[in-house]
Amino acid sequence: MKQLLCLAALALPLCAQVEIARQGSEKISVAIDGKPFTEFHIGPGTNKPYLAPLRAATGTVVTRGYPMQSDIPGEAHDHVHHRGLWFTHGVVNGYDFWANEESQKGVGKGRGKIVLTEVKKAKGGKESGVIEAGFDWTAGGQTLLHEQRRMVFYEDPKLRTIDFDITLTARERVTFGDTKEGTFAVRLAPELEENQPKNIPAPKRNGKMVASTGKETEKQVWGTRAEWVDYFGTVHGEPVGIAIMDHPGNPRHPTYWHSRSYGLFAANPFGVADFERDKSKNGDIVLEPGKRLRFRYRVVIHPGDVNTAGIAGLYKAYAGGK
Repeated sequence: MKQLLCLAALALPLCAQVEIARQGSEKISVAIDGKPFTEFHIGPGTNKPYLAPLRAATGTVVTRGYPMQSDIPGEAHDHVHHRGLWFTHGVVNGYDFWANEESQKGVGKGRGKIVLTEVKKAKGGKESGVIEAGFDWTAGGQTLLHEQRRMVFYEDPKLRTIDFDITLTARERVTFGDTKEGTFAVRLAPELEENQPKNIPAPKRNGKMVASTGKETEKQVWGTRAEWVDYFGTVHGEPVGIAIMDHPGNPRHPTYWHSRSYGLFAANPFGVADFERDKSKNGDIVLEPGKRLRFRYRVVIHPGDVNTAGIAGLYKAYAGGK
């Protein structure tokens, strides 16, 4: 009987479709259906938590490798703070949590840093896996905010879907400043960019962004509001895309989009004056001590384009709580 129980226990990980495992103090790995999907980087050497790389169900990487990898042909080595997929903001009580790499000075009062306080949960399962973790947003020798983050990773033969639930609690009076430099963002693989850099002839950029409003390309999408944006193209000949969906309960839903032709792709509810191109407006959000802001997003990595992937229908299901 004991032998049978042991065999059953050993077989459990093989049954799990989403596998989540700690990799020392630096990161947590996520695999789906036996294939690597992403890694959550949380080590003391990081200035913000981030997911990288992100892969389609086929294994194709849809995020830029730089600056974690600097030897991938065809990648632009700009914006060193664009690491995979991340959540930060450019002006928090005057500190920069966006451009906050060690090599950067940051704006205003200087750089902030987001520090891991605990990993509450890192557990896989047959249909989904969960990572729950806490972080402190620190700057000027103080903790400005505490972040509680929950990420759910779903098993699916064709899609790679992540649900984000992020709650920020103010430790003191906090002002999220009006700036385009934020907030929930991903930097895409070079082939998914819309514009070809003049000094980088290959690979051929072929990406295109489309918003829920029907607007297309950076010229129409940047600074506008939409429930979702999908950025798609082909990577190594494979049609693939990634959509970010803004939950109806988020602040200033539908959110503004700081989405660029060079592959930056970000939802930002704070930069009203920047996005409206009207300095008489103010997108600041003030959080009193003990008060909270909650943000929820769904990220879907899919085959095909915005229509063949049915992004509008997937968003409807997400917004409806399904």
